[in-house]
Amino acid sequence: MVTIPRLVIAAPSSGSGKTTVATGLMAAFAGRGLAVSGHKVGPDYIDPGYHTLATGRPGRNLDAYMCGPELIAPLFAHGARGCELAVVEGVMGLYDGASGLGELASTAHVAKLLRAPVVLVVDASSQSRSVAALVHGFASWDPQVRIGGVILNKVGSDRHEALLREALEESGVPVLGALRRAGQLAVPSRHLGLVPVAERRGDAVAAVAAMAEQVLAGCDLEGLLALARSAPPVTGEVWDAVGAVSAVGGFGLGSAPDPAPRRTSEGLDSTSEGLNSTSAGVRIAVASGAAFTFSYAEHSELLTAAGAEVVPFDPLRDESLPEGARGLVIGGGFPEVYGPELSANEPLRKAVAELAASGAPLAAECAGLLYLARSLDGLPMCGVLNAEGRMSQRLTLGYRDAVALTDSVLAAAGTRMRGHEFHRTVLEPGAGDEPAWGMHRPERRVEGFVRRGVHASYLHTHWAAAPGTARRFVEKCAG
Repeated sequence: MVTIPRLVIAAPSSGSGKTTVATGLMAAFAGRGLAVSGHKVGPDYIDPGYHTLATGRPGRNLDAYMCGPELIAPLFAHGARGCELAVVEGVMGLYDGASGLGELASTAHVAKLLRAPVVLVVDASSQSRSVAALVHGFASWDPQVRIGGVILNKVGSDRHEALLREALEESGVPVLGALRRAGQLAVPSRHLGLVPVAERRGDAVAAVAAMAEQVLAGCDLEGLLALARSAPPVTGEVWDAVGAVSAVGGFGLGSAPDPAPRRTSEGLDSTSEGLNSTSAGVRIAVASGAAFTFSYAEHSELLTAAGAEVVPFDPLRDESLPEGARGLVIGGGFPEVYGPELSANEPLRKAVAELAASGAPLAAECAGLLYLARSLDGLPMCGVLNAEGRMSQRLTLGYRDAVALTDSVLAAAGTRMRGHEFHRTVLEPGAGDEPAWGMHRPERRVEGFVRRGVHASYLHTHWAAAPGTARRFVEKCAG
Protein backbone atom coordinates (compact mmCIF):
# COMPACT_ATOMS: atom_id res chain seq x y z
CA MET A 1 0.00 0.00 0.00
CA VAL A 2 1.34 3.43 -1.02
CA THR A 3 0.87 6.12 1.62
CA ILE A 4 3.51 8.63 0.50
CA PRO A 5 2.25 12.24 0.48
CA ARG A 6 2.06 13.35 -3.15
CA LEU A 7 1.10 16.12 -5.53
CA VAL A 8 0.60 16.23 -9.28
CA ILE A 9 1.60 19.54 -10.88
CA ALA A 10 -0.52 20.06 -14.00
CA ALA A 11 -1.60 22.90 -16.30
CA PRO A 12 -4.26 23.75 -18.87
CA SER A 13 -1.62 23.60 -21.62
CA SER A 14 2.08 23.35 -22.33
CA GLY A 15 4.13 26.44 -21.58
CA SER A 16 2.19 27.37 -18.45
CA GLY A 17 5.13 26.87 -16.08
CA LYS A 18 4.79 23.28 -14.83
CA THR A 19 8.52 22.57 -14.88
CA THR A 20 9.42 25.72 -12.97
CA VAL A 21 6.80 25.07 -10.30
CA ALA A 22 7.38 21.31 -9.99
CA THR A 23 11.18 21.54 -9.90
CA GLY A 24 11.07 24.57 -7.63
CA LEU A 25 8.77 22.75 -5.19
CA MET A 26 11.05 19.71 -5.15
CA ALA A 27 14.10 21.85 -4.42
CA ALA A 28 12.28 24.02 -1.85
CA PHE A 29 10.97 21.06 0.13
CA ALA A 30 14.31 19.23 -0.13
CA GLY A 31 15.96 22.39 1.17
CA ARG A 32 13.73 22.16 4.24
CA GLY A 33 15.13 18.71 4.97
CA LEU A 34 12.37 16.55 3.48
CA ALA A 35 13.23 13.45 1.46
CA VAL A 36 11.58 14.30 -1.87
CA SER A 37 11.02 12.13 -4.93
CA GLY A 38 10.55 13.66 -8.38
CA HIS A 39 8.50 12.10 -11.18
CA LYS A 40 7.51 13.07 -14.72
CA VAL A 41 4.39 11.97 -16.58
CA GLY A 42 5.18 10.69 -20.07
CA PRO A 43 8.35 9.79 -21.97
CA ASP A 44 10.34 13.00 -21.36
CA TYR A 45 14.01 12.34 -20.50
CA ILE A 46 15.08 15.92 -19.82
CA ASP A 47 12.89 17.20 -16.99
CA PRO A 48 13.82 14.24 -14.73
CA GLY A 49 17.44 15.44 -14.92
CA TYR A 50 16.38 18.72 -13.30
CA HIS A 51 14.30 16.77 -10.78
CA THR A 52 17.44 14.82 -9.87
CA LEU A 53 19.32 18.05 -9.20
CA ALA A 54 16.44 19.32 -7.08
CA THR A 55 15.99 16.20 -4.94
CA GLY A 56 19.31 14.34 -4.98
CA ARG A 57 17.45 11.21 -6.11
CA PRO A 58 16.98 9.74 -9.61
CA GLY A 59 14.14 11.40 -11.51
CA ARG A 60 11.54 8.85 -12.62
CA ASN A 61 9.05 8.66 -15.47
CA LEU A 62 5.45 7.50 -15.17
CA ASP A 63 4.23 6.56 -18.65
CA ALA A 64 0.89 4.77 -18.79
CA TYR A 65 1.18 4.22 -22.54
CA MET A 66 4.57 2.53 -22.66
CA CYS A 67 4.39 0.78 -19.29
CA GLY A 68 0.65 0.23 -18.92
CA PRO A 69 -1.67 1.74 -16.29
CA GLU A 70 -1.13 -1.18 -13.92
CA LEU A 71 2.57 -0.33 -13.51
CA ILE A 72 2.11 3.35 -12.64
CA ALA A 73 1.51 2.91 -8.90
CA PRO A 74 4.22 0.20 -8.50
CA LEU A 75 6.82 2.30 -10.36
CA PHE A 76 5.82 5.37 -8.37
CA ALA A 77 6.18 3.45 -5.11
CA HIS A 78 9.59 2.16 -6.21
CA GLY A 79 10.88 5.63 -7.04
CA ALA A 80 9.42 7.25 -3.93
CA ARG A 81 10.42 4.49 -1.51
CA GLY A 82 11.56 6.03 1.79
CA CYS A 83 10.48 9.57 0.85
CA GLU A 84 8.34 12.01 2.80
CA LEU A 85 6.93 13.74 -0.28
CA ALA A 86 6.60 13.01 -4.00
CA VAL A 87 6.04 15.66 -6.65
CA VAL A 88 4.80 14.51 -10.07
CA GLU A 89 5.22 16.91 -12.98
CA GLY A 90 2.53 16.51 -15.63
CA VAL A 91 2.79 16.56 -19.41
CA MET A 92 1.07 18.95 -21.86
CA GLY A 93 -2.43 19.95 -20.72
CA LEU A 94 -4.05 18.12 -17.83
CA TYR A 95 -6.39 16.03 -19.99
CA ASP A 96 -4.12 15.56 -23.04
CA GLY A 97 -3.29 11.87 -23.53
CA ALA A 98 -2.09 9.52 -26.25
CA SER A 99 -3.66 10.63 -29.52
CA GLY A 100 -6.92 8.87 -30.27
CA LEU A 101 -6.95 6.86 -27.03
CA GLY A 102 -8.92 9.10 -24.68
CA GLU A 103 -7.34 9.76 -21.32
CA LEU A 104 -4.61 7.09 -21.64
CA ALA A 105 -1.22 8.44 -20.52
CA SER A 106 -2.57 11.91 -19.70
CA THR A 107 -1.65 13.73 -16.51
CA ALA A 108 -5.24 13.30 -15.34
CA HIS A 109 -5.03 9.54 -15.94
CA VAL A 110 -1.85 9.23 -13.88
CA ALA A 111 -3.30 11.43 -11.12
CA LYS A 112 -6.31 9.10 -10.87
CA LEU A 113 -4.12 6.01 -10.84
CA LEU A 114 -2.13 7.53 -7.95
CA ARG A 115 -5.21 9.01 -6.22
CA ALA A 116 -3.14 12.19 -6.04
CA PRO A 117 -4.44 15.76 -5.66
CA VAL A 118 -3.69 18.03 -8.59
CA VAL A 119 -2.28 21.54 -8.39
CA LEU A 120 -3.14 23.49 -11.55
CA VAL A 121 -0.52 25.97 -12.76
CA VAL A 122 -2.28 28.71 -14.71
CA ASP A 123 -0.62 31.28 -16.95
CA ALA A 124 -2.54 34.35 -15.76
CA SER A 125 -0.63 36.90 -17.83
CA SER A 126 -3.56 37.86 -20.08
CA GLN A 127 -6.62 37.40 -17.88
CA SER A 128 -8.24 38.39 -14.62
CA ARG A 129 -11.80 37.24 -13.77
CA SER A 130 -11.80 34.73 -16.64
CA VAL A 131 -9.35 32.64 -14.65
CA ALA A 132 -12.27 31.45 -12.50
CA ALA A 133 -14.12 30.07 -15.52
CA LEU A 134 -10.96 28.32 -16.71
CA VAL A 135 -10.29 26.69 -13.34
CA HIS A 136 -13.94 25.76 -12.88
CA GLY A 137 -13.96 24.04 -16.26
CA PHE A 138 -10.87 21.97 -15.50
CA ALA A 139 -12.03 21.13 -11.98
CA SER A 140 -15.47 19.96 -13.09
CA TRP A 141 -14.55 18.13 -16.30
CA ASP A 142 -13.76 14.82 -14.58
CA PRO A 143 -15.15 14.31 -11.04
CA GLN A 144 -12.47 11.69 -10.37
CA VAL A 145 -9.71 14.28 -10.80
CA ARG A 146 -9.30 16.27 -7.61
CA ILE A 147 -7.92 19.74 -8.26
CA GLY A 148 -6.84 20.75 -4.80
CA GLY A 149 -5.32 24.12 -5.57
CA VAL A 150 -4.12 26.66 -8.12
CA ILE A 151 -0.76 28.33 -8.57
CA LEU A 152 -1.01 31.53 -10.60
CA ASN A 153 1.96 32.10 -12.89
CA LYS A 154 3.16 35.26 -14.67
CA VAL A 155 1.19 37.59 -12.40
CA GLY A 156 1.81 41.21 -13.36
CA SER A 157 1.30 43.19 -10.12
CA ASP A 158 -0.26 43.25 -6.68
CA ARG A 159 -3.46 44.60 -8.23
CA HIS A 160 -3.50 41.82 -10.84
CA GLU A 161 -2.99 39.18 -8.14
CA ALA A 162 -5.82 40.65 -6.06
CA LEU A 163 -8.22 40.47 -9.03
CA LEU A 164 -7.25 36.87 -9.74
CA ARG A 165 -7.67 35.79 -6.12
CA GLU A 166 -11.02 37.54 -5.87
CA ALA A 167 -12.29 35.78 -8.98
CA LEU A 168 -11.10 32.38 -7.77
CA GLU A 169 -12.94 32.71 -4.46
CA GLU A 170 -16.08 31.82 -6.43
CA SER A 171 -14.51 28.67 -7.87
CA GLY A 172 -13.98 26.95 -4.54
CA VAL A 173 -10.41 26.03 -5.53
CA PRO A 174 -7.83 27.62 -3.19
CA VAL A 175 -4.94 29.69 -4.50
CA LEU A 176 -1.73 28.10 -3.21
CA GLY A 177 0.73 30.42 -4.90
CA ALA A 178 1.32 33.39 -7.20
CA LEU A 179 4.54 33.80 -9.18
CA ARG A 180 5.38 37.19 -10.64
CA ARG A 181 5.98 37.77 -14.33
CA ALA A 182 9.04 39.87 -13.61
CA GLY A 183 10.76 36.96 -11.88
CA GLN A 184 10.38 34.45 -14.75
CA LEU A 185 13.49 32.42 -15.47
CA ALA A 186 15.22 32.26 -18.83
CA VAL A 187 16.12 28.58 -19.07
CA PRO A 188 17.64 27.46 -22.40
CA SER A 189 15.41 25.11 -24.40
CA ARG A 190 15.74 22.94 -27.49
CA HIS A 191 12.97 21.47 -29.66
CA LEU A 192 10.16 20.81 -27.15
CA GLY A 193 11.99 20.96 -23.82
CA LEU A 194 14.85 22.25 -21.71
CA VAL A 195 18.50 21.68 -22.55
CA PRO A 196 19.64 18.54 -20.65
CA VAL A 197 21.37 19.02 -17.31
CA ALA A 198 24.52 17.20 -18.49
CA GLU A 199 25.08 19.85 -21.16
CA ARG A 200 24.98 22.79 -18.73
CA ARG A 201 25.64 21.38 -15.28
CA GLY A 202 26.71 24.59 -13.54
CA ASP A 203 23.99 26.70 -15.10
CA ALA A 204 21.40 23.99 -14.41
CA VAL A 205 22.28 23.95 -10.71
CA ALA A 206 21.83 27.73 -10.61
CA ALA A 207 18.54 27.46 -12.52
CA VAL A 208 17.14 24.92 -10.05
CA ALA A 209 18.18 27.14 -7.14
CA ALA A 210 16.43 30.08 -8.79
CA MET A 211 13.28 27.99 -9.30
CA ALA A 212 13.32 27.14 -5.60
CA GLU A 213 13.69 30.81 -4.66
CA GLN A 214 10.76 31.75 -6.89
CA VAL A 215 8.56 29.08 -5.33
CA LEU A 216 9.60 29.99 -1.80
CA ALA A 217 8.73 33.62 -2.47
CA GLY A 218 5.35 32.97 -4.04
CA CYS A 219 3.89 29.67 -2.84
CA ASP A 220 2.18 28.46 0.32
CA LEU A 221 4.44 25.52 1.14
CA GLU A 222 2.49 24.57 4.25
CA GLY A 223 -0.77 24.51 2.30
CA LEU A 224 0.83 22.45 -0.48
CA LEU A 225 2.30 19.98 2.01
CA ALA A 226 -1.06 19.62 3.75
CA LEU A 227 -2.69 18.94 0.39
CA ALA A 228 -0.06 16.30 -0.41
CA ARG A 229 -0.65 14.62 2.94
CA SER A 230 -4.37 14.44 2.22
CA ALA A 231 -3.82 11.92 -0.59
CA PRO A 232 -5.49 8.61 0.31
CA PRO A 233 -3.58 5.29 0.24
CA VAL A 234 -3.12 3.46 -3.05
CA THR A 235 -3.18 -0.30 -2.94
CA GLY A 236 -0.60 -2.28 -4.89
CA GLU A 237 2.86 -3.73 -4.78
CA VAL A 238 6.16 -1.87 -5.05
CA TRP A 239 7.94 -2.52 -8.34
CA ASP A 240 11.19 -4.39 -7.88
CA ALA A 241 13.80 -4.95 -10.60
CA VAL A 242 15.00 -8.29 -9.26
CA GLY A 243 11.47 -9.62 -9.00
CA ALA A 244 10.66 -8.33 -12.49
CA VAL A 245 13.54 -10.06 -14.27
CA SER A 246 13.18 -13.22 -12.17
CA ALA A 247 9.50 -13.68 -12.98
CA VAL A 248 8.48 -16.36 -15.46
CA GLY A 249 7.57 -14.65 -18.74
CA GLY A 250 7.44 -10.88 -18.44
CA PHE A 251 8.56 -9.91 -21.95
CA GLY A 252 6.76 -7.77 -24.47
CA LEU A 253 3.12 -6.82 -24.50
CA GLY A 254 1.59 -9.96 -25.99
CA SER A 255 0.29 -10.82 -29.42
CA ALA A 256 -2.86 -8.76 -29.83
CA PRO A 257 -3.54 -5.01 -29.91
CA ASP A 258 -4.41 -3.68 -26.48
CA PRO A 259 -4.86 0.03 -25.66
CA ALA A 260 -4.03 -0.75 -22.01
CA PRO A 261 -0.94 -3.01 -22.16
CA ARG A 262 -0.72 -5.94 -19.77
CA ARG A 263 2.17 -6.38 -17.40
CA THR A 264 2.84 -10.03 -18.21
CA SER A 265 3.07 -11.71 -21.59
CA GLU A 266 5.17 -13.92 -23.78
CA GLY A 267 8.74 -13.89 -25.04
CA LEU A 268 11.02 -15.79 -22.67
CA ASP A 269 11.19 -19.53 -22.25
CA SER A 270 8.25 -20.23 -19.96
CA THR A 271 10.11 -23.12 -18.35
CA SER A 272 12.94 -20.95 -17.06
CA GLU A 273 13.14 -20.23 -13.38
CA GLY A 274 15.17 -17.51 -11.76
CA LEU A 275 18.25 -16.00 -13.43
CA ASN A 276 20.92 -17.73 -15.43
CA SER A 277 23.89 -18.08 -13.11
CA THR A 278 26.29 -17.70 -16.07
CA SER A 279 25.08 -14.09 -16.42
CA ALA A 280 26.36 -13.08 -12.99
CA GLY A 281 28.94 -10.31 -13.20
CA VAL A 282 28.93 -9.94 -17.00
CA ARG A 283 30.20 -6.45 -17.72
CA ILE A 284 28.00 -4.17 -19.85
CA ALA A 285 29.17 -0.72 -20.93
CA VAL A 286 26.51 2.01 -20.91
CA ALA A 287 27.14 5.28 -22.76
CA SER A 288 26.70 8.36 -20.59
CA GLY A 289 27.90 11.94 -20.44
CA ALA A 290 26.53 14.97 -22.24
CA ALA A 291 26.06 13.29 -25.64
CA PHE A 292 23.87 10.43 -24.41
CA THR A 293 21.54 11.65 -21.69
CA PHE A 294 18.32 9.87 -22.65
CA SER A 295 17.95 6.86 -20.39
CA TYR A 296 15.40 5.62 -17.88
CA ALA A 297 16.80 4.80 -14.44
CA GLU A 298 15.03 1.44 -14.47
CA HIS A 299 17.10 0.21 -17.43
CA SER A 300 20.36 0.04 -15.51
CA GLU A 301 18.51 -1.31 -12.48
CA LEU A 302 17.07 -4.13 -14.59
CA LEU A 303 20.44 -4.95 -16.17
CA THR A 304 21.98 -5.11 -12.69
CA ALA A 305 19.12 -7.25 -11.42
CA ALA A 306 19.67 -9.63 -14.34
CA GLY A 307 23.23 -10.18 -13.13
CA ALA A 308 25.20 -7.59 -15.09
CA GLU A 309 27.86 -5.20 -13.87
CA VAL A 310 26.83 -1.89 -15.43
CA VAL A 311 29.83 0.34 -16.22
CA PRO A 312 29.17 3.89 -17.49
CA PHE A 313 31.57 5.56 -19.92
CA ASP A 314 31.62 8.89 -21.76
CA PRO A 315 32.07 8.70 -25.54
CA LEU A 316 33.14 12.35 -25.54
CA ARG A 317 36.07 11.70 -23.22
CA ASP A 318 36.94 8.01 -23.09
CA GLU A 319 39.06 6.61 -25.91
CA SER A 320 38.31 2.99 -25.06
CA LEU A 321 35.39 0.93 -23.83
CA PRO A 322 35.43 -0.26 -20.21
CA GLU A 323 37.83 -3.17 -19.90
CA GLY A 324 36.17 -6.55 -20.28
CA ALA A 325 32.89 -5.16 -21.63
CA ARG A 326 30.86 -7.90 -23.30
CA GLY A 327 27.95 -5.75 -24.33
CA LEU A 328 27.12 -2.12 -25.02
CA VAL A 329 24.02 0.03 -24.48
CA ILE A 330 23.83 3.48 -26.12
CA GLY A 331 20.79 5.62 -25.38
CA GLY A 332 19.49 8.80 -26.94
CA GLY A 333 20.48 12.43 -26.81
CA PHE A 334 21.13 15.32 -29.19
CA PRO A 335 23.72 14.02 -31.68
CA GLU A 336 23.70 17.23 -33.72
CA VAL A 337 25.29 19.04 -30.78
CA TYR A 338 28.20 16.65 -30.29
CA GLY A 339 28.67 15.15 -33.76
CA PRO A 340 32.13 16.69 -34.31
CA GLU A 341 33.43 15.56 -30.90
CA LEU A 342 32.03 12.04 -31.30
CA SER A 343 33.60 11.80 -34.75
CA ALA A 344 36.94 13.12 -33.51
CA ASN A 345 37.18 10.32 -30.92
CA GLU A 346 38.44 7.84 -33.51
CA PRO A 347 39.91 5.32 -31.03
CA LEU A 348 36.53 4.81 -29.37
CA ARG A 349 34.69 4.61 -32.70
CA LYS A 350 37.10 1.87 -33.72
CA ALA A 351 36.63 0.04 -30.41
CA VAL A 352 32.85 0.10 -30.83
CA ALA A 353 33.15 -1.22 -34.38
CA GLU A 354 35.44 -4.02 -33.23
CA LEU A 355 33.06 -5.01 -30.45
CA ALA A 356 30.19 -5.18 -32.92
CA ALA A 357 32.29 -7.18 -35.39
CA SER A 358 32.96 -9.73 -32.65
CA GLY A 359 29.22 -10.45 -32.47
CA ALA A 360 28.83 -8.94 -28.98
CA PRO A 361 25.36 -7.52 -28.17
CA LEU A 362 24.87 -3.81 -28.83
CA ALA A 363 21.59 -2.02 -28.13
CA ALA A 364 21.22 1.54 -29.41
CA GLU A 365 18.33 4.02 -29.40
CA CYS A 366 18.01 7.20 -31.45
CA ALA A 367 21.31 9.08 -30.93
CA GLY A 368 22.92 5.70 -30.31
CA LEU A 369 21.56 4.53 -33.66
CA LEU A 370 23.16 7.52 -35.39
CA TYR A 371 26.45 6.92 -33.58
CA LEU A 372 26.54 3.39 -35.02
CA ALA A 373 25.88 4.62 -38.58
CA ARG A 374 28.61 5.25 -41.15
CA SER A 375 28.22 9.01 -40.87
CA LEU A 376 26.14 11.86 -39.47
CA ASP A 377 25.97 15.00 -41.60
CA GLY A 378 29.09 13.81 -43.40
CA LEU A 379 31.09 13.21 -40.21
CA PRO A 380 32.43 9.66 -39.79
CA MET A 381 30.75 7.65 -37.02
CA CYS A 382 31.34 4.04 -35.95
CA GLY A 383 30.39 2.40 -39.26
CA VAL A 384 28.66 -0.52 -37.61
CA LEU A 385 25.49 -0.03 -39.69
CA ASN A 386 25.23 0.47 -43.42
CA ALA A 387 23.41 3.79 -43.14
CA GLU A 388 24.02 7.52 -43.44
CA GLY A 389 22.41 9.97 -41.02
CA ARG A 390 21.59 13.63 -41.50
CA MET A 391 19.71 16.38 -39.74
CA SER A 392 16.22 17.26 -40.97
CA GLN A 393 13.85 20.19 -40.56
CA ARG A 394 11.04 17.77 -39.63
CA LEU A 395 10.46 16.77 -36.03
CA THR A 396 9.33 13.16 -35.68
CA LEU A 397 7.46 12.84 -32.40
CA GLY A 398 4.90 10.56 -30.82
CA TYR A 399 3.94 7.22 -29.32
CA ARG A 400 4.39 4.10 -31.42
CA ASP A 401 3.13 0.51 -31.47
CA ALA A 402 5.66 -1.92 -32.89
CA VAL A 403 6.34 -5.61 -33.44
CA ALA A 404 9.83 -7.12 -33.68
CA LEU A 405 10.42 -8.31 -37.25
CA THR A 406 13.77 -10.00 -36.60
CA ASP A 407 15.16 -12.07 -33.75
CA SER A 408 17.64 -9.88 -31.90
CA VAL A 409 19.51 -9.46 -28.64
CA LEU A 410 16.51 -7.50 -27.29
CA ALA A 411 13.48 -9.36 -28.58
CA ALA A 412 12.28 -12.46 -30.33
CA ALA A 413 10.54 -11.94 -33.66
CA GLY A 414 6.86 -11.31 -33.09
CA THR A 415 7.34 -9.57 -29.74
CA ARG A 416 5.12 -6.51 -29.41
CA MET A 417 6.34 -3.33 -27.78
CA ARG A 418 5.19 0.20 -27.24
CA GLY A 419 7.60 3.08 -27.52
CA HIS A 420 8.17 6.71 -28.40
CA GLU A 421 10.02 8.57 -31.14
CA PHE A 422 11.62 11.99 -30.79
CA HIS A 423 14.18 13.12 -33.40
CA ARG A 424 15.05 15.62 -36.10
CA THR A 425 17.24 13.29 -38.13
CA VAL A 426 16.69 10.81 -40.93
CA LEU A 427 18.68 7.74 -42.00
CA GLU A 428 19.38 6.58 -45.51
CA PRO A 429 19.89 2.83 -45.14
CA GLY A 430 22.01 0.69 -47.41
CA ALA A 431 21.76 -3.06 -47.95
CA GLY A 432 22.70 -5.83 -45.55
CA ASP A 433 20.82 -5.01 -42.34
CA GLU A 434 17.53 -6.57 -41.27
CA PRO A 435 14.67 -4.34 -40.01
CA ALA A 436 14.17 -4.16 -36.24
CA TRP A 437 10.54 -3.13 -35.95
CA GLY A 438 7.35 -3.13 -37.92
CA MET A 439 5.34 -0.08 -36.86
CA HIS A 440 1.56 -0.37 -36.90
CA ARG A 441 0.58 2.82 -35.08
CA PRO A 442 0.14 5.56 -36.12
CA GLU A 443 1.20 4.37 -39.59
CA ARG A 444 2.61 1.15 -41.01
CA ARG A 445 6.33 1.14 -41.81
CA VAL A 446 9.55 -0.63 -40.92
CA GLU A 447 12.12 0.96 -38.64
CA GLY A 448 15.53 0.21 -37.19
CA PHE A 449 18.32 -2.24 -37.91
CA VAL A 450 19.42 -5.67 -36.76
CA ARG A 451 22.88 -6.96 -37.71
CA ARG A 452 24.36 -9.94 -35.86
CA GLY A 453 24.38 -8.82 -32.23
CA VAL A 454 23.35 -5.23 -32.99
CA HIS A 455 19.86 -3.85 -32.39
CA ALA A 456 19.60 -0.16 -33.31
CA SER A 457 16.44 1.89 -33.68
CA TYR A 458 14.85 5.29 -33.31
CA LEU A 459 12.26 3.72 -31.01
CA HIS A 460 12.69 4.56 -27.32
CA THR A 461 11.24 1.81 -25.12
CA HIS A 462 10.75 1.47 -21.38
CA TRP A 463 12.14 -1.85 -20.18
CA ALA A 464 10.06 -1.88 -17.01
CA ALA A 465 7.16 -2.78 -19.29
CA ALA A 466 9.18 -5.69 -20.68
CA PRO A 467 11.81 -6.75 -18.12
CA GLY A 468 12.63 -9.74 -20.29
CA THR A 469 14.43 -7.23 -22.55
CA ALA A 470 17.14 -6.71 -19.94
CA ARG A 471 17.25 -10.38 -19.03
CA ARG A 472 17.58 -11.47 -22.66
CA PHE A 473 20.28 -8.87 -23.35
CA VAL A 474 22.36 -9.90 -20.33
CA GLU A 475 22.06 -13.58 -21.19
CA LYS A 476 23.16 -12.85 -24.76
CA CYS A 477 26.16 -10.93 -23.38
CA ALA A 478 27.04 -13.88 -21.16
CA GLY A 479 27.02 -16.07 -24.23
